[in-house]
Amino acid sequence: MSRESEDDAPRRRAVADEALSAAERQLQKNEQLEVHRLRALVRTWEHDLADRNALVRRHRIAVALAVTTVLVSTYWITTHWGLPAEALKVGIPCAVVLFASLSVAVFTTLRLRRMHRREAIEDGLATNRDALRFLTALAHPSLNERRSLYRADVASLIEQYQNDSRKYRRVHNSLQSLVMVGSALSTLVAGLETGKELTWQSVTLVAISVSITLASTFTGYYKYRERSYFLQQTADSVEEEANGYALGVGPYGNFETGQEDQALALFTKRVEDLRNEQRRRQQQLDQPAEQAVPNGQAQG
Repeated sequence: MSRESEDDAPRRRAVADEALSAAERQLQKNEQLEVHRLRALVRTWEHDLADRNALVRRHRIAVALAVTTVLVSTYWITTHWGLPAEALKVGIPCAVVLFASLSVAVFTTLRLRRMHRREAIEDGLATNRDALRFLTALAHPSLNERRSLYRADVASLIEQYQNDSRKYRRVHNSLQSLVMVGSALSTLVAGLETGKELTWQSVTLVAISVSITLASTFTGYYKYRERSYFLQQTADSVEEEANGYALGVGPYGNFETGQEDQALALFTKRVEDLRNEQRRRQQQLDQPAEQAVPNGQAQG
């Protein structure tokens, strides 16, 4: 009986090890599912917070525009009380702007009331972020799994760079159009001005000049065109790496069928190099003009 127990011991240990491995795999799978769930919750809370902040900004702009319109129309109507035709020239446009701004203010107010309070959103976001950080610290996925997850995130990275590039390009084009159209209109208004008194020509000239100054200042300071160019260049380079890895061409053409890990490691390194280069370019654009390092100059 003792002999049979000794012979059966290795089999029992193997069964126990297999059961333990299955339990560990199930636990790891549950941890990964929980990490994905927490990440989705964090993204949801971040989206809600961004939406609320955008609505608050729109509400404040609408209220400020309404107050400004009321003040301007009141001043104009008071100074032209005896001239109904002159009063209506400004009173009617101001009434239209006031109605539109009040409509936006009411709409944003109703939307904000249906959303969670800012404090509740921030608390939920902080709680889920802490839970995600704690669970991520406990989970230990393999290197191959981390690289596979990184490869899956490349598509969203490309889309983010392209979206940011299109956004900065639209802003740059809009401001550049304002500069060109405003310059032409200011020249026209300056030619129509005939006196030093406060006329609609002089007021319009001042408004256009201020708009041109603001547009030129924002364009030169934020460098929208340069940001758009570098983001699109990085997006194209990352997309080229992704296509080369998927099709097995370029630097990935020398890897055999059993060398997927080496190809994936090379892909990860090259994409990280591109992201680091984009971060360096972003830092250069954020620096003052006298401190920015030229693109062609080697980094120290």
